[in-house]
Amino acid sequence: MQKRKLSFLEIWNLSFGFLGVQMGFALQNANASRILQIFGADVHELSWFWIVAPLTGLIVQPIIGHYSDRTWTKLGRRRPYFLVGAILASLGLILMPNSDMFTAFMPALWVGAGMLMIMDASFNIAMEPFRALVADVLPSDQRTLGFSVQTILIGIGAVIGSWLPYVLTNWFGVMNEAKVGEVPLNLLLSFVVGAAVLMISIIITVVTTKEYSPEEMELIHEFEGDAAAEDESSSLMNIFSDFRKMPKTMKQLAWVQFFSWFGLFGMWVFSTPAIASHIYGLEISDTSSKGFQDAGDWVGILFGVYNAVSAVYAFFLPAIAKKIGRKKTHAYSLIIGGIGLISIFFMPDKNWLIVSMVGVGIAWASILAMPYAILAGSIPARKMGVYMGIFNFFIVLPQILNALIGGPMVKYLYDDKPVMALIVSGVSFVIAALLVAKVDDVDDVVELQKV
Repeated sequence: MQKRKLSFLEIWNLSFGFLGVQMGFALQNANASRILQIFGADVHELSWFWIVAPLTGLIVQPIIGHYSDRTWTKLGRRRPYFLVGAILASLGLILMPNSDMFTAFMPALWVGAGMLMIMDASFNIAMEPFRALVADVLPSDQRTLGFSVQTILIGIGAVIGSWLPYVLTNWFGVMNEAKVGEVPLNLLLSFVVGAAVLMISIIITVVTTKEYSPEEMELIHEFEGDAAAEDESSSLMNIFSDFRKMPKTMKQLAWVQFFSWFGLFGMWVFSTPAIASHIYGLEISDTSSKGFQDAGDWVGILFGVYNAVSAVYAFFLPAIAKKIGRKKTHAYSLIIGGIGLISIFFMPDKNWLIVSMVGVGIAWASILAMPYAILAGSIPARKMGVYMGIFNFFIVLPQILNALIGGPMVKYLYDDKPVMALIVSGVSFVIAALLVAKVDDVDDVVELQKV
C-alpha cells in the first residue's frame, strides 16, 4: 500500500492546530521574561527561570514520541497527545499572568515560573506528535510542502500572539500599565484569547484529519521496504538504545540544531531587557515604568514581524529547496538570520529593528522546516515518533546550556549589556550555517539519482 497524496486543503487542516499552539508559544516567548520581571525576577536570573522550559522538553518529548508510536485509539495515533497538550497549555496560559492570585501560598514569581514549566511541557506534548503526524501521513515527495505549510501556520499564529498585547492597547485602548507587581490588563486578555484559539484550532485538526490504521501502516511499511521492528512492544528504556542507533544524518543535524537553538533561546530570553536598555535607554533594573511596558509591547511587534516574514518565506521554501537543495537553502537562511540579529546593535531606533527581524524571520522559517524535511527521509517510519522526540534533545540541550550561562555572561562578561547576548545569538546562527555543509540529505541524494 502506498500513501496517497493529499490536497493542499488536507495538508492545511493536518497542521492547523499548530496555529493555536504557536500563538500560545509566541505569547510565552514574547512576554514570559516581561511577566517574570514584573513579579520580581532580576535580569541576570531570567535565563535560570527559563531553564524549566527546555528541561521539560528534554524529558517529555522522547517519552511522548515513544508512546505515540505505540498508541492506537478511536482518535488515532498522534491526535490524543496534542489534544491533551492543548488542554494543559490553555490552563497554563490563563494562569501564568494571574500568578499573583496565589501569593497566599507562595511568591507570585515562583508560581509564574511553575506556570511557564506547565505551558512548555504542554506545548511539547502537542508539538512532537504534530511533527510525526506530518511524516506519518504524507508521502516523501510532499514532506517539504507539509513542513512548509506547518511553518506558515506557525507564522500566522505567532504573529497574532506576538502582536495581540500591542493591538489591544493601541487599537482598542486596553491599559498596558498596572500597579507594581501586577500584570497589565492587555497581557491578561491576550493570554485568555490565546488559550481559546489554541483549543479551537486543535479541535479542527482532530475533527478533519484521518490517520492511517495499524493495518494500513503495516501495508505501507511493507511497500516502503521498512523491515519489522525488532520489538514492537519495546519498553521506554529502548529510547536509550534508539539514541545510540540514531542515523548518521540525524547526528550531523544535531550540531546544526544545537547552534541554531542556542541562538534562538538567547534572543527569546534577552530581547526585552536588551531593547529596553539599548534602544529605549532604560536601566536594566527598570521593570515597572511605562517605558518598560512600551518596550515590552514593541518586542511583541518585532517578534510578530519575524514570524510574519517566516510565514511568507515558508511559501517559497519548497521551490527554493527544489532549485538549490535543502542544505543550501537552510545554510543561506541561517546566515541571513545571523546578520539580522547582529545588526540590532547598530540600529539607531526602534523602527529600524524591523529590518533586523526580517532576517531573523527568514532563518526561523528554515529552522522550522528544513531540518525536519531532511531528517524525515533518514529515519525508519516505525520509529518516526520516538526519533522526532530524540531529535528534540538537540533543541533543548543548547537552551539548557544558554539558560545556565546566559545570565552570568550578561552580568560578568557583557558588563550588564544584554544586547550583547543577541550578538552572540547571531554568531551562533552563522556557525550553524557552516555546519549544514557536513549533513547528508538522503532524500536529495535519491532525487538526484532519479534525474
